[in-house]
Amino acid sequence: MTKYPADGHRAREQREGDNVELVHEKIRRQILSGELRAGESFSQVQLAAQCGVSRTPLREAVRMLQREGLLINEPNRRLVIAPFSLNDLEQIYGMRLVLEAAALRASVPQMSPEDIADLRGQLARMEHFAVQGDYNRWQVPHRAFHIGLIAHAGERFRATSSELSDHGERYRRYYTVNEPKLVPPVTQEHKAIFDAVKDRDAEASARNLIAHLSHTAYGVIDMVQPGYEPAVLDGILHDLVGAAAADLRPRRQGGK
Repeated sequence: MTKYPADGHRAREQREGDNVELVHEKIRRQILSGELRAGESFSQVQLAAQCGVSRTPLREAVRMLQREGLLINEPNRRLVIAPFSLNDLEQIYGMRLVLEAAALRASVPQMSPEDIADLRGQLARMEHFAVQGDYNRWQVPHRAFHIGLIAHAGERFRATSSELSDHGERYRRYYTVNEPKLVPPVTQEHKAIFDAVKDRDAEASARNLIAHLSHTAYGVIDMVQPGYEPAVLDGILHDLVGAAAADLRPRRQGGK
């Protein structure tokens, strides 16, 4: 029997809605992008309807998302999108600081002219979308830029960094959407990283990356909960750069 294109499209959507991995990835992406907002509450029926997926694979996808810390199952059988957690943010960015600084130092000496050209292209796209104030499109070259920085450090470095970056996306999005004027200066931080990479200066590249990541983390913390003391992040940053850590942490009221 001949199927019309619309029938094939509906059949494909049905298959995707019944596939646990695809259902998991679809909901995960909606949580990380902020489409499903932190703290929102749903029944499984509501979540299935909102995401356009079947309830049978949803149950397993929910368990996977709970293990990732992105969904909370309440006693009344309702599901809650995990609220923002500054402790979680500290862990994400603390791990990124240690991991990506080391990976960048290892990667810079191995970069080819083609690698440098690709980073330059991603940076140009970031600058273009920053001027337009288009965060959604800015995020695409931003992700590619960070992956490109550690392209030669090894697959485990890249995979772990990518996962941490994914989990940090909703915090970054909150930061840039609430303060869109910050996107251009953040893009300039990437230019400082690129300039050091282009000069084959691995240490300066790592220092600039550490400054960039810590600036983002502290910015989110001050926006979400002013006065919060990020002891974990402070300790990791001090271990990485010593006394220079004080210059990377924004000054707060009362001299803190």
